[in-house]
Amino acid sequence: MVCFPNCKINIGLYITSKRPDGYHNLETLFVPVPLTDILEVVRAPETSLTLTGIPVQGNATDNLVMRAFQLLQQDYPNEVGPAATYLHKVIPSGAGLGGGSSDGAFMLQTLSSLFHLELTQEQLAAYGLRLGSDCPFFIYNRPIFASGRGEVFEDVALSLSGYAIQLLCPHVHVSTSEAFKMIRPQPAAYNLREIAALPIENWKDHIANNFEGPVFARHPQLAGFKDMLYASGALYASMSGSGSALYGIYRKGHRPELLLPTGVDSYYMDI
Repeated sequence: MVCFPNCKINIGLYITSKRPDGYHNLETLFVPVPLTDILEVVRAPETSLTLTGIPVQGNATDNLVMRAFQLLQQDYPNEVGPAATYLHKVIPSGAGLGGGSSDGAFMLQTLSSLFHLELTQEQLAAYGLRLGSDCPFFIYNRPIFASGRGEVFEDVALSLSGYAIQLLCPHVHVSTSEAFKMIRPQPAAYNLREIAALPIENWKDHIANNFEGPVFARHPQLAGFKDMLYASGALYASMSGSGSALYGIYRKGHRPELLLPTGVDSYYMDI
């Protein structure tokens, strides 16, 4: 079975409080974006993982697709048999786009279909949360307001079908844990549940990503890329997650002209 795990962007990201369990409460709007990896899973005599495309750091056994496989095999040992998995990475890792989380979520869905587990979305989202805070979003994969540690969902009536997105992925590593240490939690400056009533031209005056301040201070070139997106006609531009990826949203048909230095990957597509 072949599927295409997509990435996401955060429209607004507010870190509102520190939790007793060590995580943070946040408020954000997750929006799927059609930049995808390629994931294939087939029954096989033994379990394996083959990685191609953008290199993935770390041990293969720690990859979220393998952890997803192990979760389901533990709970359904008679149903989930050996499988060969092939993952071709296109989504840059560690960029705030959720590529690894998407791979894990799509792996859960694919295994449920391949081995006829018939898991519901709620069951798959619960398994996804055991993999990581962003994984449950990719089970639903539609614009969603998220709170808690990113797993409490509310639907929002937001459509970006008339728009296109420019993704910029600088070769800059931003440590999420270090970024959180630089954040001072505070109440959200805007209620993202109400975003559908706010014209996109006004987003830049109301919606913010709390990570931008400390991350831009350490990596000022990222602030320059955001300015570049606005200068090229973006209606709204922001960093996604804790970075380092940035995006600009444009009216469909407007393709920005950007003079980018080496070391920045660029992707343009309709949303």
